[in-house]
Amino acid sequence: MPWEGSQEMSLFSLIDANRGDVPLPSYVERVYGEAELRVCSEVQALAFDRDGALWSVEEQGILRRWSAQGRLQGRHYLSDLMTVWSFSAQAQYVAGGSDEVMIWNVRSGECVGRWSGGEWITALAWSASGTWLASGHEDGSVRVWEVRHGRLFRSWGGSGQPCAAVAPSPDGTLLAAAWEDRHIHVWDLTTGELRARWQGHPDRIAALTWSPDGRWLISAGWDSSARVWQVGQADPLMLLNSHAEQVVALAYSPDGRYLACADSDFAIHLWTDPVQAQLAGILREHTDEVRCLAFSTDGQRLASGSADGVLLIWDVERRAVAAGGSRGHRHRLTCLPGERLRLASVFASRPRLWDAETGAPAEPCPTLSAYSVAASPEGRYLALGGTDHFTHLYDLSRPEAPPVLLEATKPPIGQLAFAPDGRRLAHTSPADGLVWIWNTASAQPELILIEAADGCTLEGLCFHPDGQRLAAGGLDYLATGQRSGAVVVWHLPTREQQYVLDTGVTALAVDPQGRWWIGAGLDGQVYLWDAATGQETLVLPGPSGRLLDVACSPCGRYIAACGEDQTVRIWTPHDGQTRIIREMEMTVEALVFSPDGRRLFLALANGMACAVRLAAFLEE
Repeated sequence: MPWEGSQEMSLFSLIDANRGDVPLPSYVERVYGEAELRVCSEVQALAFDRDGALWSVEEQGILRRWSAQGRLQGRHYLSDLMTVWSFSAQAQYVAGGSDEVMIWNVRSGECVGRWSGGEWITALAWSASGTWLASGHEDGSVRVWEVRHGRLFRSWGGSGQPCAAVAPSPDGTLLAAAWEDRHIHVWDLTTGELRARWQGHPDRIAALTWSPDGRWLISAGWDSSARVWQVGQADPLMLLNSHAEQVVALAYSPDGRYLACADSDFAIHLWTDPVQAQLAGILREHTDEVRCLAFSTDGQRLASGSADGVLLIWDVERRAVAAGGSRGHRHRLTCLPGERLRLASVFASRPRLWDAETGAPAEPCPTLSAYSVAASPEGRYLALGGTDHFTHLYDLSRPEAPPVLLEATKPPIGQLAFAPDGRRLAHTSPADGLVWIWNTASAQPELILIEAADGCTLEGLCFHPDGQRLAAGGLDYLATGQRSGAVVVWHLPTREQQYVLDTGVTALAVDPQGRWWIGAGLDGQVYLWDAATGQETLVLPGPSGRLLDVACSPCGRYIAACGEDQTVRIWTPHDGQTRIIREMEMTVEALVFSPDGRRLFLALANGMACAVRLAAFLEE
């Protein structure tokens, strides 16, 4: 199989290009930062190798190698036709299943085995020795394959119900399988005889794993329990019941000290003695369902991968994240004008600052737990909205001065916007619907707007170029009628609403000439309203999914938006035409035009950012 670099060049080849492996796409001028523990799609399998590196496979069929610190070290494109994946011991090989079995060497990315699997494969697992592979199928059959030659040497007929999970015992003498009808069977692989048959879960069984000594089989059920079984016993030895409604993934540490169970509340429960139901702790950091778990060979680290593409590496003893970060906050990005143009970014609560021309980290970079970021148009001020109650306001003309803290009533600081002259800063307290407007020179509040978005969440905030008006918009999750949300335009000198636009938005922008307010609608379309009258003037067609950000070029010629459908779209508002729709391998979570309008900066979901040449980006 080819290296990923031999695939058609895409924006995210820059992940490898940043390491010097492949050239940049023609429209990418520069990249910033390094890829962190984040992949393009759902994480489907994980494993540590003997050197301590972590390997991941995601839904799109991309295999990645990560350092212990969570840095991307390499990747291969394998196949997007496989629907289940499994790593061999110490991540020497990875197998994928569809209606065939394929095996790759993880280091070279070379396909070293391929054969027909028969009925569609729904479960896959390696033996500890790596010499054979077990597969479960849609018709309920279970098959055991000799890997070197792809030879079928054991099979059991189907029950008609799809197989949900298979698990070879550590010594390779037994094979366990679970079906969608909630039955579990254990066979002797030497004789083919059935050694155990259990039924206890009242709902689906999502996963199986053995203890390292082979004494116990653990089953994960959608009934809030993980059950501990022993061959020869008719009933489970223990029901581990402290989970949420569904237990979805399992892993046992090689030293036998910990059993990890992930549940539908995005939590990972660590058990030290499953038979005695001794819970050691609960790991909470994911914001989407955990799909897979894997312990390092020494048992000191646990990797977890989720449906939203987030990977975390945990220090098991400290019960803390050692690498990776929550995806609870979107990647935010802004341009910081000045003698040299800089980019300021917030990703996984961490601020970063780069020289836009060289890509090098810029100093000084603030250190705090941040949620949002904004820069004043003239480049004097940098504002970081904290995950606490404060916006940290940095006066860059006085680099030695500490930041001024601007307080809000409830954390975090969700949105930030500077007035065109930089003399005022607005920030939101999304938990209570307030917008605070501060004087940047005196660090005193001038105005508080109550129910700033007419009872909606606060998703977008921007000043009009005249500095006299402020738009605040968001979504109405409690609406029972036609209204999805609202945008409220405030006239600040009179402290009154100028008008209310009954359209829910996920982001807001304004035409630099002051002609239109621009809103990223909840329906995926981009709305333009006349700034003087509030009348809708244009609707630009967008994706079916949610838009994440919208921006207007300095000259007003282009409007750009990015969305959860992994596209960047650019329109020309004078004629309402779509200039380009570019599909990305990874979600772009924020975008901003350079002050001269020649570049578009993109904030990627893996923590990187890039500058694209707008003219080249627009070429078909």
